[in-house]
Amino acid sequence: MTATPLPADPARVASGLAVMAVAMLVVPIIDAIAKIMSSDMSPIQISWSRFVITLAVLAPFIIIRGGWGALRPPHFWLHMLRGAGIAGATAFFFGALASMPMADVAAIFFVEPLILTLFGAFFLGERIGWRRILAVAIGFIGAMVIIRPSFADVGLTALLPICAALCFAGYMTLTKKLAGTTDPWTMQTMAGISGTVLLGTILFIADAGGAVEAVIPDMTQIGLLLLIATVAIACHTAIIFALQRVDAGLIAPLQYLEIIGAVGYGFLFFNDFPDAITWLGIAIIVGSGMFVFYREKVTT
Repeated sequence: MTATPLPADPARVASGLAVMAVAMLVVPIIDAIAKIMSSDMSPIQISWSRFVITLAVLAPFIIIRGGWGALRPPHFWLHMLRGAGIAGATAFFFGALASMPMADVAAIFFVEPLILTLFGAFFLGERIGWRRILAVAIGFIGAMVIIRPSFADVGLTALLPICAALCFAGYMTLTKKLAGTTDPWTMQTMAGISGTVLLGTILFIADAGGAVEAVIPDMTQIGLLLLIATVAIACHTAIIFALQRVDAGLIAPLQYLEIIGAVGYGFLFFNDFPDAITWLGIAIIVGSGMFVFYREKVTT
């Protein structure tokens, strides 16, 4: 069955591209807030709180759609695994932010589209040629260029953005697999439930074992956590708005604007600015990702 093409309305396309660009420049605010909070609250608790608040926001929609009985989708455990993927990505990413510059974390994380290419081939049976495999390999070289000096400073923490990228690629792979079987609201809610339960369990065990210290947030911290959730919900809504107006292949390269946002907020709030080696790694990763997007477009 051939997909119906999106309307070629220039104003509609322009609005979609503009909203996507703004969303990508705004979303690193979440990372900046998480980095600020990491001095007083563990990344696991910050991540867990984000899922709790998001789930609370989704609760009215659950009730409207028929209560908890609506949350019995096909492939239940795949939905829970999908939620674990986004929960892991969030926790690993926030954990990296506690010790590394925002731009470095964001740039390394953006090997995710390259990992997703491989996951699509291995788990979804998507075909990829040698050119895209080579682009993936080159992208990982770019990540290693950035990781190498960071590894000397922070040790194994420098690998956390790679872990975040692996988790997020798994989340996106399962999203592709499940998208045709479940409506978006149920998918988002299931991810929220899974993330809340998983990260809450980890936080409880880690706190009991003394690995981290769970804290009762004060009013300022509650406000910052609410801001994280608000920005996340607003940006995800903006992305949906954009995807309704513009083909995904055209929008995908705009994701790299997130790196520019991370550089700007990192410099503004933490006086961090990428050095020449980091810029070289960013260029390699972005170039590889853009090539993958190009090959996706010309082969479909």
